[in-house]
Amino acid sequence: MTALRAQTPHHEKMALHTALYWIRSGMSSIFLQDANTLVLNPDDLITILLHIREAFPRVERITSYARSYTIARISDDDMARFALAGLNRIHIGMESASDEVLAFVKKGVDKKTHILAGQKVVRAGIELSEYFMPGLGGKALSTESALETADAINQINPDFIRIRTLAIPETSALYTDLQNGTFSQMGDVETARELLLFLDTLNGVSSTVKSDHILNLFQDVDGTLPGDKETITAPLRSFLEMPPEDQLLYRVGRRTGIFTSLADMDDPELMNHALKAKQAHQVTLENVDRFTAEMMKRFI
Repeated sequence: MTALRAQTPHHEKMALHTALYWIRSGMSSIFLQDANTLVLNPDDLITILLHIREAFPRVERITSYARSYTIARISDDDMARFALAGLNRIHIGMESASDEVLAFVKKGVDKKTHILAGQKVVRAGIELSEYFMPGLGGKALSTESALETADAINQINPDFIRIRTLAIPETSALYTDLQNGTFSQMGDVETARELLLFLDTLNGVSSTVKSDHILNLFQDVDGTLPGDKETITAPLRSFLEMPPEDQLLYRVGRRTGIFTSLADMDDPELMNHALKAKQAHQVTLENVDRFTAEMMKRFI
């Protein structure tokens, strides 16, 4: 195996490494690549799913990304066929269900279609992850985005609600809007308020909330509704009740990788590292939003 690796081109080594990792992890799940696999002809996709099940009988889960406008055009019968063939989890990047936000970012979908697609996945018996992106509406549409998205989620009741905080690559059209003043980006405190409003507005759902991404300020916003709602929202409430200087210190610690949760602020050693990072980067209440935006670019 060592000799084989030495003779293999770099891109093939990467593929080999990925395959070995999958084998060592038990070969229990497969993620169909690309952002919208369900755009395939239904019969073709079912052929692929059945082949996967035959070739890898140990696989327990097959997952795919999909777009709402694609799913909305698929019949309930075909969705049921996908489930029967082995597709058992779909991720949809809802991001927002505000029609105004969706139109501004040219998402190519509206709230009604998001709801239709989500309900279609749930009816098929396929696990559904819906993504919410606090901050996508900017300061002007923050409240509307939170309320409209929560309303859509309430009508869908997905298995998972995944949080993905907005970050703006310099190559994106939204960055141009930011530069010319068409879009007003929110800082961490405003984003925390939007996320809390969204979570507080969820009602009648049994979804599991996950904030498992490095761009999120609070990875401990985690639990299953409705029972864990108080636990899920507790980090947000605690942060918003902090004095501004403490909020700043947590933001610096989190964005530099020192903190993983608010509880880390109880650790004197970690707090000392955060204070040193604040001093080294010369972060103040006046420039902390710019500092945060720059740090987040490292993970885009």
